[in-house]
Amino acid sequence: MEQKKGKATVQFARPPVIAGAASVAGKKESGGPLGPFFDRHLLDDGKEKENWEQAESAMQKEAAELAIEKAGLDREDIRYLFAGDLLGQLIATSFGTVDLEIPLFGLYGACSTMGEAMSLGAMMVNAGYADHVVSMASSHFATAEKQFRFPLAYGNQRPMSASWTVTGCGAVVIGRQGESGLAKITAVTTGKMVDIGARDSMNMGAAMAPAAFHTIEQNLEDLGKDETWYDQIITGDLGEIGSRILLDLMKEKGRDLSRLHMDCGVEIFNKETQDTHAGGSGCGCAAVTLCAAVLPKLQEGLWKRVLFVPTGALLSTVSYNEGQTIPGIAHGVVIEHMEGD
Repeated sequence: MEQKKGKATVQFARPPVIAGAASVAGKKESGGPLGPFFDRHLLDDGKEKENWEQAESAMQKEAAELAIEKAGLDREDIRYLFAGDLLGQLIATSFGTVDLEIPLFGLYGACSTMGEAMSLGAMMVNAGYADHVVSMASSHFATAEKQFRFPLAYGNQRPMSASWTVTGCGAVVIGRQGESGLAKITAVTTGKMVDIGARDSMNMGAAMAPAAFHTIEQNLEDLGKDETWYDQIITGDLGEIGSRILLDLMKEKGRDLSRLHMDCGVEIFNKETQDTHAGGSGCGCAAVTLCAAVLPKLQEGLWKRVLFVPTGALLSTVSYNEGQTIPGIAHGVVIEHMEGD
């Protein structure tokens, strides 16, 4: 079977399975619509650590260990770890996973990192280079605000286009075809950078929406399908504004996603009561929503097939302060129900 499809998609001859998944979410996130479905809830977003970065690292370790446990495995059974966060030099990941003693591929795809991690992990298992890997991503409101915007004590005003960085970590264990699991990964579509010239770091949904559009279109073209092949097309953190832009772009292409589209950044908070403006964002946004709300529906067969498309805005404090634009990227992962496998 030829596994390369079109320009950017791999359709697996031996679809890996998601053998276990775990979500750890912050206090605000736990008070939102998805709160009852998270595995662990933080009563203190600081996790009684000396600083916010240490707290995010602790979330990563907790999520990884819980996912491995839920998969019925031990640390020694995991060949590789694919993980990342939003911080410079991936300090949440590097400090958080050191005690796991699992060989690490540290990844940075901004808020698209969970899609990147799952894509690479599935490729590794499908190719036979590993029996089990962990794919994981995290973010923390306080660490992201400190790095990308202003110290929290500054108390700056947030425009309505701004998103709220999710405090959370999601982790999945990916295993070989034939094992029991929650769902299977049948294909991945790797996104490319799309730069429309956006410069507003407080409106990242607008910067990322064209990248999501490109990846979705590429996936459908490569696989020779239309949007109705999926029960849901799930973006990472476009929020309210980015989601509207995506739907408009798809409509111009003759595709109607109005009944198929779900955005993790829209779903994770209650717009009316939680004052998160455009919605949620951050590496942890798509990761925890996948583990808590998407995989259970696939496992139960409520959805047969979804396209999971985490989205990222590839900016840094350096590039922003130099006046550079904000390119976007999105990675697609096709996840299916395992009935009859």
